[in-house]
This record gives sequence, C-alpha cells and structure tokens, in this order.
Amino acid sequence: MRAPYQVLVLPYIITDNSIEYAIFKRSDFGYWQGLAGGGEEDETPIESAKREAFEEAGITKDYPYIELDSMSSLPVEDVVGNFLWGEDIYVLKEFSFGVKVPTKDISLSKEHLNYKWLCFEEAVTLLKWDSNKTALWELNKRLLNRINNKQKFAKENT
Repeated sequence: MRAPYQVLVLPYIITDNSIEYAIFKRSDFGYWQGLAGGGEEDETPIESAKREAFEEAGITKDYPYIELDSMSSLPVEDVVGNFLWGEDIYVLKEFSFGVKVPTKDISLSKEHLNYKWLCFEEAVTLLKWDSNKTALWELNKRLLNRINNKQKFAKENT
C-alpha cells in the first residue's frame, strides 16, 4: 500500500568541477521534473527515494544520496487524484534528495519520454514545479560549497 508522502530525487554528476543535473520529461503530461514517487508500506523516505530512482532511471541504491532540507506540501488530489488515505489527509509531504551518479547513462522507465543533463541555470528554467526548483537550488548550493571548500583546502595545504 502507498504511504502518505512523496519523494523527489535529483541525480547529478560532477566532472572537472562542473556540475550537471538530470531532469526528466514525463510521458503522461510532458513536463520536466526530477524523479518523483510515493513511499510504499513501511519504507522510510530515503528507502523510497532509492527505490524510485532505481525503478525510474536504473540508478542503483548504493550511490551516495544527500538528504535535502527542502520539503514541500502537495495537495493530496494533485498527487494521487483522490483522498486515498481518508478525508483527514489533505496534503502530502515531499522529501527531497540528491544522488551522485558516476555516469550519464540513464535507463528510462515508461514514466518518462526523455532526460537531459544540464547545468543548474538551464535545468531550473525547464522544471515545472516550484518544489523541484527549490530542491535543485539547495542541492546546487550545497555542491558548490563542497567544491569550493575542497579547492580552498587544497590551496592551503600545498
């Protein structure tokens, strides 16, 4: 049974101090977003994120995930179409994650028509949902800070 929450996963790759993000074009509505889906039974949000990333893009569960602070509330009817969990649950929390992948090769499920690897500035302009834009902004800032801190540390120790 589906759990009353949603997850969002944003794959990224870092090469030569540049960061690219994968975004996905939905096959049913044609808009761009991150990988998204609901929890199942007794899964934790991170377990759901890893399962969804594997099911929708073939991303194995052992890649490093970053749990983001970005969290959204989504109307239950927009996510599942009805009051699946009864009349008392009006909104679902959406938990956001980044996942570092070693290659740009993605195995698309039927949920998506296409995917693109883009820099932050390009990706954020294509995303439909504000929750996706906010989570991508947070992930990008966190990764840039890590890169800058590593470069600073390397310079100080040479």
